Amino acid sequence: MARISDLIEEFINELIQEAEGTIEIGRNELAGYFNCAPSQINYVLTTRFTTERGYYIESRRGGGGCIRISKINVDKQQYISNILSKEIGQSINKEKAYSFVDFMQKEGYISERESKIIKAAVDDSNLSAIPKTLRDEIRASILKAMLVSALI
Repeated sequence: MARISDLIEEFINELIQEAEGTIEIGRNELAGYFNCAPSQINYVLTTRFTTERGYYIESRRGGGGCIRISKINVDKQQYISNILSKEIGQSINKEKAYSFVDFMQKEGYISERESKIIKAAVDDSNLSAIPKTLRDEIRASILKAMLVSALI
């Protein structure tokens, strides 16, 4: 059985598709629909609907906490350029690297196989010979090189 977080994410994604890109939902209404705490909704929004995954979120306080979620429509070249120059930068942790790779696979920029290869290359277990203080910098360099290679 799917976890509640997966169900909430799937539900929100379906709403976004039906609305062709942007939705407004009430945090408390959504929590009531799934019979969960509003903090569970916050968790899903902050971990699954991030800029790295191609979403923009505006949150309005009061009145039950209205949230506007927009799917960012970007072309492949623009997205890659932005990732390489701004988002990855000189250093990136494993979780954020995985998030980029997952988004790129979901959007069809890379295959499932390429996604698995890239994740293996940037995983901490494969960077264990590198001092922890340097891993995020090395990971960023590897991730950039692999993304460029996969997308050419």
